[in-house]
Amino acid sequence: MPNWPPFCFIDNDRTVGIPSEFLAARLFRKNQASQQGPALEGWTLEPILPALGERASEFIAKAAKQPEPFFLYMPLTSPHTPLAVNESWKGRSGLSVYADFVMETDAIVGRVLEAIENSGEADDTLVLFTSDNGCAPYIGVAEMEAKGHFPSGPLRGYKSDVWEGGHRVPFIVRWPGVVEPGRICGQLVHQADLLATYAEIVGAKLPPDAGEDSTSFLSLLEGGENAVREIAISQSSRGLLAIRKGPWKLIFGPGSGGWGKGRDEHPAQLYHLGDDLAESENLYADEPDVVADLTALMEKQVRDGRSTPGLAQQNDVLVNWKQFLSADASKRK
Repeated sequence: MPNWPPFCFIDNDRTVGIPSEFLAARLFRKNQASQQGPALEGWTLEPILPALGERASEFIAKAAKQPEPFFLYMPLTSPHTPLAVNESWKGRSGLSVYADFVMETDAIVGRVLEAIENSGEADDTLVLFTSDNGCAPYIGVAEMEAKGHFPSGPLRGYKSDVWEGGHRVPFIVRWPGVVEPGRICGQLVHQADLLATYAEIVGAKLPPDAGEDSTSFLSLLEGGENAVREIAISQSSRGLLAIRKGPWKLIFGPGSGGWGKGRDEHPAQLYHLGDDLAESENLYADEPDVVADLTALMEKQVRDGRSTPGLAQQNDVLVNWKQFLSADASKRK
């Protein structure tokens, strides 16, 4: 995380230079650095994003000359904090610093795509662009919404929330000759599914204790329309869990479980996402059979230690999915 110490680049297992002083206090304002710690002399945050684009482009150019396939994982600093926008991008969006940062990110991604094109390997390269969570509400959401731009679109909530705005993220794939350009797929996938998908692409077999929650969506990339997963589990920043089966989503407690505001009189939440993507009508009291079915399904996932077929596995930690439920809610099994 570039907004946490040590404030320097790390190449393999070594720092590039020795962070021997504290980061300048001015870099802790306006959603930039988050916690004080050791830094390189004169370290600033703005050059990080362009440096990642440059390093990725250099790697692609070298790797493409080798006979072996290459794999690049490029975790961007954006659209996360720190909101360290370079001067040439400030004000470009007309919305906010955050929106400027998203535009700069788009340009960096474009630079990496250009490097793939220049390498001569574009027609044989799978590119996947996604995000780790929904937009953070503290980066100026109210300012953008006042100008008519809604980062979560029709979804409820933002980063940290168990609602859809906290978990539905961009998921864009380019794979010439396999993925049809401009095609939109409405099927449910998780980022956890990347492991099984990549394994199927390269012909690898996952052992029973790996990828317990990963389902390949290669068939969807190839143009298929049949669902690859029906069940999905999500969690808020405070541990409020939800399970989805088909269009139904059951949240095991009230509220967002994160930074989002809003509660109702029910001890838990049930939404039909097919009819109510905004999660505005809580059907918990109206659909006891659905609640019971999803509750039993959640119990099974936790008991089995996995959500895919295979040998039961031991969970790494205690999964206390009932911690936000009242006694009345827990009786609806």
